[in-house]
Amino acid sequence: MANKSKPKPGKLSVYLYVPNLIGYMRILLNCYAFAICFSSKRLFSALYFLSFICDAVDGWCARKLNQASTFGAVLDMVTDRISTACLLVILSQVYSPSLVFLSLLALDISSHWLQMYSTFLAGKASHKDVKDSSSWLFKLYYGNRMFLGFCCVACEVLYLTLFLIADKQNENLKDVLMSTLKQGSALSCLVGLSLFGWSIKQVVNVIQMKTAADVCVFYDMEKKQ
Repeated sequence: MANKSKPKPGKLSVYLYVPNLIGYMRILLNCYAFAICFSSKRLFSALYFLSFICDAVDGWCARKLNQASTFGAVLDMVTDRISTACLLVILSQVYSPSLVFLSLLALDISSHWLQMYSTFLAGKASHKDVKDSSSWLFKLYYGNRMFLGFCCVACEVLYLTLFLIADKQNENLKDVLMSTLKQGSALSCLVGLSLFGWSIKQVVNVIQMKTAADVCVFYDMEKKQ
C-alpha cells in the first residue's frame, strides 16, 4: 500500500503556528515597552526582557510542536534586530560617545542580514547551519545552545543595565562602566559577566559578517565561471 503524502499546511495555518503567535505577542510587548521607556524604566526593562525570554520559548515550541517555518525564522530575527536596534538608539541618546552604540547597531544589523541572505544563497535551511565554517568560535556559538544563550542574554542584560543605571543624559560611557565595576557589588559582577558575553557576541558578529560576505562573493564567482 502506497504511503499517503502528508497534507500541506494552508497559508493561514502557518501564520497561526504557536511560535508565530508568540512572535506577534513579542512585537506588541516591545511596542508598549518602548512607548513607556522614559516614563517607567523598570517596567520597560521587565517587558523588554520578557519579550527576550519569549524568543527562547517560541524556538522551543517550534521544535516540540514541529511548527518550524521560514516565516517564523524571519519574523524572529526581524523582531530581535529591531528590538535591539531601538534599545541601542535609546542608549546613544543617554550616553556619550553615541557613535559607540550606533556602530554596534550597524554591526548587528549588517552581520545578521548578510548571514540570512548568504544562507539562502547557499541553499541551507537555517542561518544557524555553520558546520562548514573554519572558525571554531563561530561553530561553537551556533552549535551550542547554552553558549549561544549566554552570549545573547549577556548582551541584552548589559544594555538594559546601562539604561537603568543612567542618571542623566550624555553620561560618559567609560566613566559609568569603570565606576560600576569598581564598586565590588553584585551589580559589578553582573556588569562584568555581561561584558564578557557581550564581547564574545561582537567578535562573532564580525566573523559572521566576514563569513557571509565570502559566501556572497563565492556565489558571484561561480556565476561567472
